[in-house]
Amino acid sequence: MIGAIGKEMSRALLFDIDGTLANTDPLHLKAFNQVLGPRGHAFDHARFSKELQGFSNASIGERFLPDEALDQRAAILGEKEEVFRSLVVGQIEPLPGLMALLDRADAAGIPMVAVTNAPRLNAELLLSGLGISHRFKALVIGDELPHGKPHPLPYQEGLRFVGASAAASIAFEDSRSGVQSAAAAGIPTIGIRTSLSHADLVGAGAVATASAFDDPELLARLATAMTW
Repeated sequence: MIGAIGKEMSRALLFDIDGTLANTDPLHLKAFNQVLGPRGHAFDHARFSKELQGFSNASIGERFLPDEALDQRAAILGEKEEVFRSLVVGQIEPLPGLMALLDRADAAGIPMVAVTNAPRLNAELLLSGLGISHRFKALVIGDELPHGKPHPLPYQEGLRFVGASAAASIAFEDSRSGVQSAAAAGIPTIGIRTSLSHADLVGAGAVATASAFDDPELLARLATAMTW
C-alpha cells in the first residue's frame, strides 16, 4: 500500500518512457522484427514482452547476437533504433491523463524524472514529441550507466538527481525489467498496463496497476501519497 508521506521526506515521481508515457511498444516490435527477423529471430507480442521489452540494447545484443562482435551488435541494434525513430514520427500520443498528472505534479512542486533503457536519441525524440521535455528535472539513460534495468541503479540515480527518498516517491513502469528495477530501488511502483497484465506487473513487483493515468483508483492513490 502507498500511504501518506511525511513532509520531512522528499518526494518525486519517476517515469519510464516507452510504453509508459506513450504506447510505443507496437512500433518497437515492428522495428525488432524488421532488423532481427532476417537474422533468425521472429517476435510476437508475448515473446516481445518477455524477452525484449524494457531491456537494454547491450543485453539484447548479448542474448540474440552472441556471435557478433560488440561493435557489430551495436551497429545492428543502432539500425533497429533508426527504424523505430522513422516509424514513430507523427505517431507519438500521450497516454490518457498524462498531461493532467504532470500539471498536478508541477503545481504541487513535486520533481519528475524520466528513467529509461532507451538510447538517448529515442528518449529525447519521444519527450520532445510529447512536448514534455521541460517537465523533467533529469533524464536517466540506463545504457549510460554501469548497469541498466532491471538493476536498481537507474532509479537510484533518478532519486539522487532530485534528492528524493525512495519510500516517499512513486515510479511508473510498463515492463517486467522496469518494475523490477524500480522496486529493487525501494520505490513503490505502479504498473501501466499498455502491454502486460495486472498479474504480470504485480508479479514483477508492482504495488498496483492502472490502464492509464486517468484511472480513478490511481488518482486516489496519488492524492494520498503526494498529499495534494
